Amino acid sequence: MGTETSSVDISEPLLVAPNGNEEKGEYLREEVPEWKEQITIRGLVVSAVLGSLFCIITHKLNLTVGIIPSLNVAAGLLGFFFVRTWTGFLTKLGIFTKPFTRQENTVIQTCVVACYGLAFSGGFGSSLISMDQRTYELIGPDYPGNRAEDVKNPGLGWMMGFMFVVSFLGLFSLVPLRKVMVLDYKLTYPSGTATAMLINSFHTKTGAELAGNQVQQLGKYLSISFCWSCFKWFFSGIGDSCGFDNFPSFGLTLFRNTFYFDFSPTYVGCGLICPHLVNCSVLLGAIISWGFLWPFITEHAGDWYPADLGSNDFKGLYGYKVFISIALILGDGIYNLVKIILITVREMWKASSKRNSLPVVTEIQDDESSLLQSEEKRRDEIFLKDRIPSWFAASGYVGLAAISIATIPMIFPPLKWYLVLCSYILAPALAFCNSYGTGLTDWSLASTYGKIGLFIIAAAVGQNGGVIAGVASSAVMMSIVATAADLMQDFKTGYLTLSSAKSMFVSQLIGTAMGSVIAPLTFWMFWTAFDIGSPDGPYKAPYAVIFREMAILGVQGFSELPKYCMEMCGAFFVAALAINLARDVTPKKFSQYIPIPMAMAVSFYIGAYFAVDMFVGTVILFVWERLNRKDAEDYAGAVASGLICGDGIWTIPSAILSILRIDPPICMYFGPSASS
Repeated sequence: MGTETSSVDISEPLLVAPNGNEEKGEYLREEVPEWKEQITIRGLVVSAVLGSLFCIITHKLNLTVGIIPSLNVAAGLLGFFFVRTWTGFLTKLGIFTKPFTRQENTVIQTCVVACYGLAFSGGFGSSLISMDQRTYELIGPDYPGNRAEDVKNPGLGWMMGFMFVVSFLGLFSLVPLRKVMVLDYKLTYPSGTATAMLINSFHTKTGAELAGNQVQQLGKYLSISFCWSCFKWFFSGIGDSCGFDNFPSFGLTLFRNTFYFDFSPTYVGCGLICPHLVNCSVLLGAIISWGFLWPFITEHAGDWYPADLGSNDFKGLYGYKVFISIALILGDGIYNLVKIILITVREMWKASSKRNSLPVVTEIQDDESSLLQSEEKRRDEIFLKDRIPSWFAASGYVGLAAISIATIPMIFPPLKWYLVLCSYILAPALAFCNSYGTGLTDWSLASTYGKIGLFIIAAAVGQNGGVIAGVASSAVMMSIVATAADLMQDFKTGYLTLSSAKSMFVSQLIGTAMGSVIAPLTFWMFWTAFDIGSPDGPYKAPYAVIFREMAILGVQGFSELPKYCMEMCGAFFVAALAINLARDVTPKKFSQYIPIPMAMAVSFYIGAYFAVDMFVGTVILFVWERLNRKDAEDYAGAVASGLICGDGIWTIPSAILSILRIDPPICMYFGPSASS
C-alpha cells in the first residue's frame, strides 16, 4: 500500500528465510490450524490497536506531504511483538494460551493493512477534503468553474456511510480470480512475498531472535521520537511561525524559499524507508522549483501576472505551482498506466503461449528440488482447500453495488445513479489491470485510475455539479481498485505462509469494516483539532487543491491561467513522459540515477523542507550501509518505523491539547538581527 512514489517496499532487508533442509522439513510437517482458528480475538484486538495507530500516521502524512511509505513491515513486526508479549504475560500467570502461529500473524498483518489502507484509498487527504469550504475559498470564489454550490464539508456520519458502501466492493470484484493470479500466472507480488518471508522468519529460531532485537530498536526510537515531538511542542507557540518547525538551518534567505531542516522524525523516518532514488528525486524537485523556477517566475511579477495578488491566488505564482505539479503527476501516471497495461497484455500472452506450446518433460530431480516441489504442492493444497464460491463473490458484488448505487447519490446528489452504475461495470476490469500490474511491478496505480475517473465524470456532468461528481467518483474508483490489489497481495502472503484463502478473505473483510469506522474517526480528530488545508500551516492537505483543480479543469477547461502557465505545463508533462521513457530504455547502471517525476512533483507544490528531512534520512542510511551493511539491512526498517510511529502517537495528545485550547507556553522565533 502506498502512493506511486513509495511502491518499493522495505521488507526485503528484514527477511530471514528458513535455512537448511531441517527447517524446511519442519515447515512441511507443520500442522496448519483450520481457517476459523487462524482468526482469534486477541489477533483482532491487536489489529484494531495497530490499525488505529497506522491510520493516524497515514492521515498525518497524507495531510502534510502526501507520500505514504509502506508500513507492512511495521504491521507484521508489531503484531508479532504484541501477541508474543500477550502470550508470555499470560503464561507467567499460569494461564494457558493457544500457540502463536504464522497464520495468526498473517491474519493480523492483513487486518491492519486493510484498516489503514482506507485512510489512503478513501480519499481523506485528496478527493473528499477537496470538496470542503477551505479549499473552495483557497482557489477563490471568482475563479471560473469554482462554484459555492460545489462544497461539502467533512462530516463523520456521511464519511463512515460512504466508506461502508464503497470499500467492500473491491474485495468481491476479484475473489474468483485468486487461483488464476496466484497459482496459474504465479505473479510475484513483491511486497506480499517479502512480508510472507518476514512472517515465516519470525517463526523460526534464528528469525525470532532477530525479530526481538528489531522490536527493541523500534521501541527505542519510538520513545525517542515521541519525547522529541513533545519537547518541540513546548516551543511551537501560537500561530505557524514558531518552534523547531521553522528553524532557519541554512540561513534566512533559503528559509524564505522553504529550504530548512524542520527536525521532523516522521520525514526522517520516511527517508530511511523510501529508496534513495525517491528521496533524491524529491530533493531535486525542490531544487528545480523552489531554488530556480519559482524565483525566476517571481521576477516577472507585474508582467506575467499582477504583482499585487495574494500568495494563494491562482492567477499568480500559486497557479504555476499547482498546475505544473498536476502536469508532472499526470504525465508520470499516464505513462506508467500505459506501460503496465502493455506489460500485463504481454505477460498474459506469453503465459498463454507457454501453456499451449510447451511439451511435457519428465525431469530427474535431486533431493532439494523434490523438497521444493513438495513445499509448493502443500501450499497449493492449503490455498485451494477452503474455497470461496464464485456465486458468493458475484452475488456479494452485485448486492453491494446495488446498495451503493442507491446510497451514493444521496451523499453526493450530482453523482447520479447511472454514473455510479457505469463505474461499477468498469471497476472489475480496472481492478484486474491494477492487481495484475501490482503483482508484476509492486506498483499500484490506484490514484491514477481515480484521476482518470475524475476527469471523465466531471466532464460528463458539466458545470452543474461536475466538480463534486468528479472528485466523489475518484474516491469510489480509488477505493475499489486499491482494495482489490491489496486483497491479491494478501492472498500471495497467505499462500506463502500456509494460511487459508478463506481466513485471508475474512480478515480483509474485518479489517475493512474496522477501517470504515477507524479511518473517519482518526481523520475527524485531525479535522477538529488542527487547521486542515491552511497553506501556511503544517497540515496543508496538498492534494485537496490539486484534486479540486483537476475537477474544475474537467468541467471548465483551461482558462484564466497566468501567462505562459499552459506552455510550462505542457513542457513538464512531456518532460515527465521523457524521463520515464529514459528510465526504461537505458541500462540499469544508468537508469538507477534517473529521477522519478511523481516524487519530484510533490515538492514543486509543498516546499523543500520535507525534502531536506527525507534527504537527511537517506544520508543516514547511506552512511550506515557503508559502515555496517548487515546491521543496516536488519534494523533500518525498525528504526524508521519507530521514528514514524512515535511522532504519530504524539499526534493524539497534541490533538487533545488543541481541542482543549491549551497552547504551547513558548514561541521560539527566528528573524534578522536589529542591526541588519
